This record gives sequence, structure tokens and C-alpha cells, in this order.
Amino acid sequence: MKSRVILSHRERRDNINNNRDSFCNYTQIDTMERKPFEVETTTTTTATEDHKPYSAVDGGGSDLTSTVDSFDDEQKKLVYRGWKVMPFIIGNETFEKIGIIGTLSNLLVYLTQVFNLKSVTAATIINAFSGTINFGTFVAAFLCDTYFGRYKTLSVAVIACFLGSFVILMTAAVPGLHPTPCGTKSFCQGPSGGQIAFLLMGLALLVVGAGGIRPCNLAFGADQFNPKSESGKKGINSFFNWYFFTFTFAQIISLTLVVYIQSNVSWTIGLSIPVGLMFLACVIFFAGDKLYVKVKASGSPLASIGHVIVAAIKKRGLKPVKQPWLELYNHIPINYPNTTLKYTDQFRFLDKAAIMTPEDKLKSDGAASDPWKLCTMQHVEEVKCIVRVIPIWFACAIYYLAISMQMTYPVFQAFQGDRRLGSGGFKIPAATYVVFLMTGMTVFIIFYDRVLVPSLRRVTRLDTGITLLQRIGAGIFFAVLSLLVSAFIEERRRNFALTRPTLGIEPRRGEISSMSAMWLIPQLLLAGVAEAFAAIGQMEFYYKQFPENMKSFAGSIFYVGAGVSSYLSSFLISTVHRMTEHSPSGNWLAEDLNKGKLDYFYFMLTGLMVVNMVYFLLVAKWYRYKGSNDEDKPVIETNEEEKKQHQQLDKNSV
Repeated sequence: MKSRVILSHRERRDNINNNRDSFCNYTQIDTMERKPFEVETTTTTTATEDHKPYSAVDGGGSDLTSTVDSFDDEQKKLVYRGWKVMPFIIGNETFEKIGIIGTLSNLLVYLTQVFNLKSVTAATIINAFSGTINFGTFVAAFLCDTYFGRYKTLSVAVIACFLGSFVILMTAAVPGLHPTPCGTKSFCQGPSGGQIAFLLMGLALLVVGAGGIRPCNLAFGADQFNPKSESGKKGINSFFNWYFFTFTFAQIISLTLVVYIQSNVSWTIGLSIPVGLMFLACVIFFAGDKLYVKVKASGSPLASIGHVIVAAIKKRGLKPVKQPWLELYNHIPINYPNTTLKYTDQFRFLDKAAIMTPEDKLKSDGAASDPWKLCTMQHVEEVKCIVRVIPIWFACAIYYLAISMQMTYPVFQAFQGDRRLGSGGFKIPAATYVVFLMTGMTVFIIFYDRVLVPSLRRVTRLDTGITLLQRIGAGIFFAVLSLLVSAFIEERRRNFALTRPTLGIEPRRGEISSMSAMWLIPQLLLAGVAEAFAAIGQMEFYYKQFPENMKSFAGSIFYVGAGVSSYLSSFLISTVHRMTEHSPSGNWLAEDLNKGKLDYFYFMLTGLMVVNMVYFLLVAKWYRYKGSNDEDKPVIETNEEEKKQHQQLDKNSV
């Protein structure tokens, strides 16, 4: 028989109030005979010795009321200025993103043309650098939530970004900080140790800056709205839309105007623009210092994870309880920030952390004296939520291999393709072609939100049209299509270069194919559609499935997955390059793509993505969404008998 969750009238009312005043433990019922256990705030409720529930509140109603009033007074002291401070936050976001992306988007070309590095070496550095930034978001989220708060973290991060961009500018402006230009020479002098060290110092500062901004900026903007008011909730939703709009806008500007100036006018001027914008971003951000709501650090939520794991290990010899939803210790403190979760029967070895033994002692307020020995069922369920996400996260990290490759090798393909636009001789910069990935993502988001979701909603009865995991799965599918198309396009480009008249020679690479580089657009558009599905689906998925006090970590885990993918990309490129360098078929990733087999590499990645998609489908079928009334699940009507029982329970609870 399927388990049901039966909530009392009091508990439904409390859930509507965002669990702020939720002082009752609800009980999962697996038979129709059990009645829900309810804790009254003004009377004493007894329980049987065999199934002894643990109340959320110990004490009388007067203490309870005073605590809630104190909480309300603290909330009233905060002045939420909402959209009045958005010019500072969104202005900083816009200029900061153009500055960072303007520095990083053409860095691959900069390393090959100015620092005279080979394409494989440059791609490896870029992937390692991107991975380090993404891993840095996890460290920044920890420091932000535990010690410094979002404002202080962002203050350090924006300054670090400005300094990092300035150091990168110096490597282009000062002749002694980069190798001698080689022009059309077949052999070029590489950078010295000092030049590489100075470059890496600039990249390290960008790691600190971007790693701190990514997990904190979005949450800091949302902090400026009152989450308890309707206008505040609407403001938060609108801010999210503006956030992603500025992000896409910054990418498009950087990949077109800034990249064009860097590639066709001057690297010094092109890198000066991001530095100037980053300085302007710092000025705008600190100008709103007196107006911001600055949420203080509340301590690391990682501690409760450690408590559950250690307590479960210490009590590994205990026998599982027969009715864990009734017998496990489940003290819920007043004003607990997270949503109360029902019991789930996955990862039952963690349940032992909440089994109370005679050695376990409680404080006067009902909390465990030693959280390393006894944890609440709520904490156990929160850890289960995180553990359940890990297999999904792993599949998403593998998915990003496809996107990572679409951000690098199409640039090299464009170099050895016809980039002329019209008859005027204008050439599109090679790095600018990646803007079609952003364009595909932006356009499809509008189509998805305005056309696709309303149509799907009528079929699935879901507010989101499809579930979040279905959305991520669709993104993985389009990533497979993107790689498959990439293989066929590269095969066509190389055949044109080998069998038809070429358009000249690209310095240090090879002959330029007469095939238009516009043929790269389909694969990039498909990658953009994949991102519209998978990237946004992931961010929403992590945000909803993580406990409320781990939202910064929910944002960082998205970037950590991308970071793992960047390191995997570097490893994969290096391995394939090394293993095929002396093979009979030739080096797949040769410096001259006309002599390589890049299409074979794309076919190999396609096969890897197919395997990953099968794995994702399996873990998605196994996955259980957080909470009993998850919005991604369709509403299922109860039968008449269950309806009558709910009605009777409501009468009894009044």
C-alpha cells in the first residue's frame, strides 16, 4: 500500500505561512487506522512509550508568542528598498559581466596569437582556468554563508576582478610581458617563465573575483526584496529575469563589439574596455553601500551534514526502527528556516543518526545535547535530499563536455573557414561565432516560456509544462544532436579544404577552406537550445531540491559541475592528442585541422553523450523530488474513502 501524508488543519495553515510558525510535527501514515499526532502549544500531549514523537516546542504558549514577536521585530527593522537599489546592483552586474566576459571570451585567441601557444595547450589552459573558477564558487559560497556574508564577499570579488583584468591588460600593453610577435613565421618563440607567471597572476585574480561573484550576486539582489510580501515575491521573480537578461546581453556585447576590437583593431584597446567597465562596476556597486540590505552570515549548513554522517557511523550497529516516521527523534526548533520534510525510505542507513538511545541527552528546549551523536529526522532528510542530487549532478557534469567543446573548437574551425560577410571584405572574428550559441539560447527561452510551456501545460497539467528532470533530459538530447551535426560539418569543411580551391593560408594553422563558416551556426544553435533546457533547468532544480539554508551552495554546485566538466575536457583533449599523435590515421587534434580528424573526435563525444543520456534516464527514474507536494508532480485525485477521512481529521483538529 502506498504511503500517504495526512496533515492536520493546523499544519496546513502553518504551511501557508511559510512554516514560520509551524510548531507541529506531521506524521506519515501508512495505514488508514492511524491518526496524526499533533502537538498543542498550550496543552501537554502524551504519547505511547513504543512510539514516542518529539515535539517541535517545549514550553508554554507565552514563550512561543514572545519568540515569534521577537522574530517579527527583527524582520521589521530591515528596510527593503527593492527596485530602488536595482540600478546599483543591475548596473554593477551588467558592467561586471561585460568586463569579465570581454576579458575571457577571446582569451583562447589571445593565448595563441599573442603568447604563441599551440591550440591544444591554449584549450587546456582555458578549460583548467574555467574549471578553477567554477570550483572557486563552492569555496566562496562556504565563506559567504559561514563568515563574511554576501556583501563583504562581493566587495572583495569585484575589486579582484578589476585587478585581474588590469593585469591581463598589462600583458598586452607592455612589450616585455608577452613574446615577440611571429607574424607568418612557421616557428614562433614561446613565452618565458616570467611572462607566464605574470599572466597566471592575472588569471588567479580573476578566479578570486569571478568565483566570488557567481554564487553571491544573484542571491544578494534577491536579498533586497521582502520575501514575506506579495510585491517582494514578484520583485524577486522579475529580478531573476533581469539577471539572466543582463548576463546574455553582456555575452553578446563581449562576443561581438569587444572581440572585434581585440581581433581587428588592437589587443591593448580591446582589453582596456573590460578594465574600464570593471572600474565602473566597482564605483556603481559601492555607491549603493548605504542602501543595501546586508544579510549576516548564519553559520555553515555543512555542519549539519557532518553531524548526520558521523552520528550514522557511530550508530551503525543499531537495528533499524520499524516505524521511523514515528520513532525517530525529530525536534524542530522555533523559526527553523527550512521546509519540514516527510520521511523517505531511501538511504535508510542515515536514519540511525536519529535513533535515540538511553545515552543521548536533550537540552531544556528539546534539542540534542551532542549533535554529533543524535540528529533530528529533519536533518537526516535534508542530507538525503543532497545525496539524491549527486547522481543527477554527475550526469549534468558529463553533459557540459558537449557545451565546453562547442565553446572552443568551433573557434578553430572558423579560423580555417570562409569568414567573409558580404562583398565588402568584412570578416567575422572567429571567437564571435560563439555568440550564435547565446542567440539560440535566448530566442528559445522566449519560445519555451511563451509557446511551448502553455501547450505542454494543457497536456501534463503541470505549471512548468514538464518536470525539471525532463527539461534537463531534453537538454542532454539536444547536446547529442549538436555534437553529431558538428561531426558532419567538420567533415564537410575539411573535404572542401582538401578537394577545392582554398582562400589562402591561416598563419601557423593551414589552408582556409572555401566552405562558409556560417555552416557552424546549426551546431551552435542546437547547443544554445540544449543550454536553454539543461542549464536553466539545472539551476532551478538545485535551487528547489536543496534545503533553504543552502541556497548559496545550490548556486555553486551548478558551477562546480561545469568546473568538473572543464577539467574533464582538458583531460580528454590531452589524452586524445597524445594517443592519436602517432596513429596511422594521424593526429585527430592536429594544429592544422585539415590534417587532423576533428570529426572523429566529435563522433567519439557523441557516443559518450548517448551513454550519459541513458545513465541520466535511469537515475531520473529513480529520483524522488523533495517534499510531498512537489510542484513538478501532477496533482492526483484521492479516492472517496480518503477524502472522507481527511474531512473527519479536519473536524477533529478544529
